[in-house]
Amino acid sequence: MLVHICCAVDSHYFLQKLRDDYPNEKLIGYFYDPNIHPYSEYYLRLLEVRRSCAQLDIELTEGTYDMEGWLAAVRGLEHEPEKGARCSVCFDHRFEASAQKAAELGEKVFTSTLLTSPKKSLEQLRNSGEEIAARFGITFVAPDYRKASGTQEQNILAKEAKLYRQDYCGCVFALGQQRAQQERIADELMSPISGQIQPESIEERIALYEQRLELEADDRPYTIVKERFLNWRLSHARLTVRGVPTPVHILPYSTLKKNYTRGRIEQQVKSIAYLSRDEVKFLSLADYNQMTQSHYGDVATLIFAPPPFETEVALRRSLLTSAYDLSTICIVEVLPHNKIELWLEAQTYEDVRERLIPL
Repeated sequence: MLVHICCAVDSHYFLQKLRDDYPNEKLIGYFYDPNIHPYSEYYLRLLEVRRSCAQLDIELTEGTYDMEGWLAAVRGLEHEPEKGARCSVCFDHRFEASAQKAAELGEKVFTSTLLTSPKKSLEQLRNSGEEIAARFGITFVAPDYRKASGTQEQNILAKEAKLYRQDYCGCVFALGQQRAQQERIADELMSPISGQIQPESIEERIALYEQRLELEADDRPYTIVKERFLNWRLSHARLTVRGVPTPVHILPYSTLKKNYTRGRIEQQVKSIAYLSRDEVKFLSLADYNQMTQSHYGDVATLIFAPPPFETEVALRRSLLTSAYDLSTICIVEVLPHNKIELWLEAQTYEDVRERLIPL
């Protein structure tokens, strides 16, 4: 039996239930999910599915990440709600690839772990699967493992296995709608030009779960805990000195109330120069290099290849008198002494992230 797999939280439970109900079937996992966006999130979910299948001794095959094909399939349905027409097309798209793969492997039956997802319509999935299976001359089975406290059992099992739990289906359009309803920034879709790993970014999660795999490979105990913290994302920054665009690097947790300010340097205390308005501060690249033990030749290089986020947070703490200070700190090659204009779009927000603690 070919089993289309959407994520480890669903598959870890679903595969074990299938094994109990179909003891004579060899289960073959098929991870085909080009709807998941961005690719880093796709990779993270695949990483977890590989771990789950290895623990359950299930053969796993990865399909093609055909994001462009999926976008073409759902074109015109971008604003459909969850469980609407876009979801039907999405199921059809993935089920057709799964049925085709099953036929290629000589399998007569296929199913999908989507059936156990509490956020999906069982009837919608069953109709799609049966219609597509008939076209390929195979059978689609749709067991309902949600009933009789199945969803609760699934959640308990996922927690015991320390599985990565995503909080959106994977679709970029559903993510946008969900974050808008939550009045939250869709930071999953933000990737800094610097490549710096941001707090609670998908890249940070990947690093955590890859470290977890290393600990498990060495049979070293660990735990994963959650913490609530203040997160930050920079969307845009632009600095001009006497009307001339000037390279500027913005330190983490810099904010500006109205996204724009202007003025002149009114005083300098030790290494920090203070703008006449809006609590903006400047630090020269030479002082930045000295304080971070770096060797940047210019600010442009710093912008595109900064040190780790934690290094810059530590620098910020050393420069300011309070850990709660959200003043903007600008790194420039030379402290400006003419008219300054600064445009800055940045946001701080409450967030939750995981921490891995080796024991």
